[in-house]
Amino acid sequence: MIQLSSIHKTFGARVLFEDVTWQVRPGERVGLCGPNGAGKTTLLRLMAGHEQPDAGALSRPAGLTVGYLPQDGIVHAGRTLLEEARAAFHELLALRAEMEEIEIRMGESDADSAEHESMLARYADLQDSFQHQGGWDVDARVTAVLRGLGFAEADRPRPTEEFSGGWQMRIALAKLLLRRPGLLLMDEPTNHLDLEARNWLEDYLVGYPHAVVLVSHDRFFLDRVVTSIAEVNLRTLTIYPGGYSAHLVERDARLARLRARKQRQDEEIARMRTFIDRFRYQATKAAQVQSRLKMLEKITPIEAPPERKRVRFAFPPSARSGRTVLELRNACKAYGALRVFDNVNVHVERGDRIVLVGPNGAGKSTLMRMLGGVEAPDRGVRAEGPRVVQQYFAQDEAARLDPALTVHETLSSDSPVEMVPAIRNILGGFLFEGDDVRKRVGVLSGGERTRLAVARMLLHPSNTLLLDEPTNHLDIDSTDVLLDALIDYGGTLIFVSHDRHFVDRLATKVLEIGGGDAVLYPGTYEEFRWSVAQRSRPAAARDRKPARTTQPKSPDKRRQGVEDRRIRNETRRLDRRLRTLRARIAELERRIGEREQSVRDLETDMADPAFYRDEASAKQRIDRRQTLMWEVGDLVNQWEALQQEADELARQAGKHNT
Repeated sequence: MIQLSSIHKTFGARVLFEDVTWQVRPGERVGLCGPNGAGKTTLLRLMAGHEQPDAGALSRPAGLTVGYLPQDGIVHAGRTLLEEARAAFHELLALRAEMEEIEIRMGESDADSAEHESMLARYADLQDSFQHQGGWDVDARVTAVLRGLGFAEADRPRPTEEFSGGWQMRIALAKLLLRRPGLLLMDEPTNHLDLEARNWLEDYLVGYPHAVVLVSHDRFFLDRVVTSIAEVNLRTLTIYPGGYSAHLVERDARLARLRARKQRQDEEIARMRTFIDRFRYQATKAAQVQSRLKMLEKITPIEAPPERKRVRFAFPPSARSGRTVLELRNACKAYGALRVFDNVNVHVERGDRIVLVGPNGAGKSTLMRMLGGVEAPDRGVRAEGPRVVQQYFAQDEAARLDPALTVHETLSSDSPVEMVPAIRNILGGFLFEGDDVRKRVGVLSGGERTRLAVARMLLHPSNTLLLDEPTNHLDIDSTDVLLDALIDYGGTLIFVSHDRHFVDRLATKVLEIGGGDAVLYPGTYEEFRWSVAQRSRPAAARDRKPARTTQPKSPDKRRQGVEDRRIRNETRRLDRRLRTLRARIAELERRIGEREQSVRDLETDMADPAFYRDEASAKQRIDRRQTLMWEVGDLVNQWEALQQEADELARQAGKHNT
């Protein structure tokens, strides 16, 4: 399909690739992974022909079509959405135009028989080619892809210049998918997609008939789509079969072996150098010294990436809120003639973990602003419960940072005193290391600003968090740092995210936004999708012709059958929810046990008379014990709430089973 042979690529003094050889085979779906700046985008551009290697060769078979989707920067204008999407089939449309031209000419009476015969032959060839390439299916394919990527039917006649940057990239993605190139290269294709569009793209790529190479920071997407992972790091490429989760296991095992080999090599080199330094000037050892010097010259140093510490961070504890946290009653919101919400009612209770879902433009950010008190409803009431201490993270949070401050000053300027010692640890978790902490915010990239804004949020105590797409521009490691902190967070969480792994790990309720309304579903996002699929099945069943039956069922039997199915569906839903709750309860019990053991260990140390000799160390460990006690209290509160909900569900399930 495409082969890279001994590729070298540098930017200034920095070497990105050194002697890289790789082959992508037909039908492979490869995920490119690696730390920021390792060269993933450069590798895609090399394969697309937009960059040239400094040395080495890149070969592809004649006739291979290559499609490349960059992260951003594509703008369309001068056509309607439908015309732009159909332009992906420009060769087929050219065939169709020539066929129509021949049809007109054949309808003219002055063509002689020889010319008529020639036109018939040409028309037959064109028709065969048009049909073989699926020309009659163009409109159906355009409709399916535009709908899957979230475009409404009313969008099709709109000029493309009316669409915002994110939707412009969706148009580019639609055209690329409709072209079906033999090699599909995509750099963060899910950046501008909501959850439903991501789900559709996953299914589309799984069935894609040709090779795919993509960069993504969404591990769920990678696990669903790719057949192998190519990790870019240390100027080379390492291939792992399977999805992202399988790659993590194999990568960690490989790095452990590599670091062990490097340690053995370093120890051997140190022994040889010690021998050389000790006996360099002794004539009786000259031959042995020279032998070791030659051995040192022949050694190729093993290079291993530094072991990155797993950064874990807990939100500072805050007082517990009342049971009712936030409430919207009969809230209405409109922008000019656009009515976004009409008499919406939302009730948020302590401990809820609610994800807002819906197509882009449905009003998720608007609802977040109303819940956070940033924007008032036009009509209706927003009520806040007692003792609520909230933090609101907006989509444009990064733009609000002071460009004159350094990275470290941004966190330290408004940090609580007790959190100052944790600042360096937090910055390291979000990839700000070494001299990075002295950079001015004004010179940071968009992704770096977002990471800094998320890091700043972790410093402040709160019992209610409202997060509007906090994972945008975060790589997988940084997302994991935030995810771990939020899993342990003992307060109420309302968030918008297009990262499926992030949503699956956090959400216990789903608030569906659309059509001017907001509907709350208890359960995980996976359970919500199952519920949506179940709701759509009866409509599909009505569209099918009924099967012939010898004896129609009586109305009573039909009603009983419907009721039986309803009870079975409800029982299955309760069982799934109960399994989810019990798994979460078990996870909480594990965390409570870990923290209680840490408290016991600290108390054992505190019983030692020597404990208080180092006053600074003693104070730090006493504070650590107090923090752990707060965390245990928060986790126990969560455990009690979930256990109460599980007991209630168990009673309901028992009633249904009887």
